Amino acid sequence: MIYQTYQPQSPLSQFVEFLWYWKGDNLPSRSCILPIGSIILPIGSMELVIDLHEDKIPLFELYDQTQCSSTKGARICGVYSEGFIIAKDQNCSVMGAHFKPGGSAAFFAIPGGELHNKIISLEELWQGSATELRDRLLEKPTTGTRFLTLEQFLLSLMQPLPCHPVVDFALREFERLPTDPVSTVTSQIGFSTRHFNRLFRDRVGLTPKLYCRVRRLQRVLRLIEGKKQIDWMDIALICGYFDQAHLIHDFRTFANCTPTEYVAKRGVHPCHVELLD
Repeated sequence: MIYQTYQPQSPLSQFVEFLWYWKGDNLPSRSCILPIGSIILPIGSMELVIDLHEDKIPLFELYDQTQCSSTKGARICGVYSEGFIIAKDQNCSVMGAHFKPGGSAAFFAIPGGELHNKIISLEELWQGSATELRDRLLEKPTTGTRFLTLEQFLLSLMQPLPCHPVVDFALREFERLPTDPVSTVTSQIGFSTRHFNRLFRDRVGLTPKLYCRVRRLQRVLRLIEGKKQIDWMDIALICGYFDQAHLIHDFRTFANCTPTEYVAKRGVHPCHVELLD
């Protein structure tokens, strides 16, 4: 398996956390009943994905793990508040862009909330530019040149973001405040809860409360990465949960498993829960 990342230069770095490339050689063939793959846990931001091996990517129902539809080889994953399945086929070759929370608004005119829990073909938003991007990437001989091609392509499509300093302020504060972040921010901005929720959801893709719950779970995953012996009560308190029961509830909501089940099935990346054939 090969996994590489690339840090884009400014001004792209204001909106894109990193570009990535993943290649998995000689993986087992996919089962006709259950996909060999992973459940991807919600991260609080959008993801651009381009499959360089196949121009068709299957979509699966989360709970019964059956294929329900598909997208083209270039697709956009909206902000999720539940897990979704990716399949790992033989000789996978995939790259993409990991947007910062709210950063995708510089590239897509559609409000982020309209893509909540959705994955769509990139051509629905970029039309012919999606096919052009994938073709350009396929022409490049190395991962390095592909990263540069994707970086330049995103720069060419980047638009100035609407000025919403309240959303930018909220995103900074939500990362800093361990407990009760939404009410703390709302009390400082002078906006009604309804108006603030709409602005935030249009830009980021989730309501402030749901976004903070997702990011809190992400903090948990970072703290327990690589650990087998875990004091769950301690982790819950450090990450701002009222108690361990609330932590378990969020794992069931977002990961469809308990914390113990997550540790047993987690993949190389902390946001991946492996599916077994």
